[in-house]
Amino acid sequence: MLKGKTVLVTGSTSGIGLGIARAFAEYGTNIILNGFADAVETSKLREQIAADYGVEARYDGADMSRPDEIEAMVKRALAEFGAIDILVNNAGIQHVAPIEEFPAEKWNAILAINLSASFHTIRQALGAMKQRKWGRIINVASAHALVASPFKSAYVAAKHGVAGLTKTVALEVAEHGITVNAICPGYVLTPLVEKQIPDTAKARGMTEAQVIKDVLLAAQPTKQFVTVAQVAAMAVFLASAEAASITGTVLPIDGGWTAH
Repeated sequence: MLKGKTVLVTGSTSGIGLGIARAFAEYGTNIILNGFADAVETSKLREQIAADYGVEARYDGADMSRPDEIEAMVKRALAEFGAIDILVNNAGIQHVAPIEEFPAEKWNAILAINLSASFHTIRQALGAMKQRKWGRIINVASAHALVASPFKSAYVAAKHGVAGLTKTVALEVAEHGITVNAICPGYVLTPLVEKQIPDTAKARGMTEAQVIKDVLLAAQPTKQFVTVAQVAAMAVFLASAEAASITGTVLPIDGGWTAH
C-alpha cells in the first residue's frame, strides 16, 4: 500500500525524523528529507537512503520558521512527485528558562517551528491529498502536548497547540480519505539528548547515570527511554490501511508518563 507513495518528513536529518524517514523508505516510499545540515552530510544521507531501500530520496533545506520557504518546499515536492501522500511534521527546537527570563525571540522561534510550521505544511499539502482522496498527516508532538513541565512555556504551549491543530484538521478532512494524528513521545535518547547528559551532570553535580534516572526519566514509570524505532513504527502504522479509522488522536508513547 505504501510503495511508491511520497513522504515528506520535516526535521529529518537526524534523530526521530531520520528514523521515521528510514522506516518509511523500508516500505518503498519516496522520501523528502528536510532539516539543518551541511551539504556533504545531506548528500550522504540522501544517497544512502536511496541505495539502501531503492527509493527516490530528496533533500530540501527549507527553513521551517519561514512560511515562504515552506510553501516553496511543498511546491517543489508537488512538481516532482504530484503529491505529498504522507506528511510528517517533526521539526522542533527547545529552550528552557523561567517565563520571566524567557527571551521573546526564543518564544517566537519555538512557536514558529514547533507549531506554525505544521499549519503551513498542512495548508499547502492538503489540496493534492484531497484530489487523490487519500493522505496521512502525522504530527510528532510530545508528552508535553498532554502535560506540562516547568521552564518550558513555549515548548509546552506549542505542543498543546499541535494537539488542537491535529484534532481540528482531522475533523475537516474526515470525509476525504485523509487521517490526521499526533504522536506524543516521552524522552527519546537521540543524539541531541545524549549531548545534554554530560553537561547536565556537571551542572547538577550528579553522575550521568543519575541524570538519566532522576532527571530525564523521572516522569517515565518504565525508567526506559522511548526508542526512535518505536516512534517510527507508530508513524508507519498510522499510514497503513489498518489505521484508516484512527484519526484526530493524540497518541502517547511515553513509558506511562501521562498516566500520572
